Amino acid sequence: MKVAIVGTSGAVGQEFLKLLEQRNFPLDELLLFGSERSAGRTYAFKGKSVAVKELRHNDDFKGVSIAFTSAGGGISKEFAETITKHGAVMIDNSSAFRMDSDVPLVVPEVNAEDSKNRPRGIIANPNCSTIIMVVVLKAIEQLSHIRRVHVATYQSASGAGAAAMAELEAQLRQTLSGNKPTIEKFKYQLAFNLIPQIDVFADNDYTKEELKMYNETRKIMHSDVAVSATCVRVPVTRAHSEAVWVETEKPLAAQDVRTALANAPGVTLADDPAGSKYPMPLFAANEDDVYVGRIRKDLANPNGVTLWLVGDQIRKGAALNAVQIAEYLIENSELSPNVR
Repeated sequence: MKVAIVGTSGAVGQEFLKLLEQRNFPLDELLLFGSERSAGRTYAFKGKSVAVKELRHNDDFKGVSIAFTSAGGGISKEFAETITKHGAVMIDNSSAFRMDSDVPLVVPEVNAEDSKNRPRGIIANPNCSTIIMVVVLKAIEQLSHIRRVHVATYQSASGAGAAAMAELEAQLRQTLSGNKPTIEKFKYQLAFNLIPQIDVFADNDYTKEELKMYNETRKIMHSDVAVSATCVRVPVTRAHSEAVWVETEKPLAAQDVRTALANAPGVTLADDPAGSKYPMPLFAANEDDVYVGRIRKDLANPNGVTLWLVGDQIRKGAALNAVQIAEYLIENSELSPNVR
């Protein structure tokens, strides 16, 4: 089986390389694609050196079974037909197709079967903050229908890419040395600061990131759940955190929620207040699962529970989720015969 990665040099592209090797993904040939600037660069994969090819409108994707794309929405839109025209399944990490009615938006622990209905040959990977939240919400939804969610996110620099992570690290060094910090990837200095804006503001004064959490959650969960989010960039290199308030149709005991989450796929329970055990980015970075803790009844709502979760944005929030979609397709013989 032939697999392609588009956008290899970025943080998510690099994570694809790691995960495909770590998970021993069943491929026979790996193709890497990038911009003209990246073309010719080589990366190690399973002891071999693989060169990046320039992404062009040609037949380079002939015979490709799965293409992981993470080069931005504009590139995804421009090259979607080129990538899929020979039968490849395009698993796209951008926001280009997420809300299109004929493109499934998939988190395998929640709605894996949606990936079977893909008339355009495209499956969309959701927003990173949405992914790590719905993995947890799924377990609660099975106890009682969720009516509303209020969420405040604490999103690491990794959500803005490798250059943003490097900028945060540089700002920390510059600030501690008494120098003026370099500000390019963010609107303000992120080091020793919080920025309550991720993406641009819409007419209702929610940001696009916050509206993604509203719209994507409903599509993934096939639900009328209402989600109100405030998304904040924090000076953490890797792994996003979220404080989540959930209102269900019927009251739920905190212990029942703990039990459900302890048994939920893709979730690790870290909830021991007496022992000061709770999820933190320090420990969740480079891990596959979403970690959840601080589970308790909401004092302001008899039908509410509140919790704290942390997940690695680059892994489960991006590359891992896409790889798990591909693994589901393989396990369920969902690839086109002409490219298998």
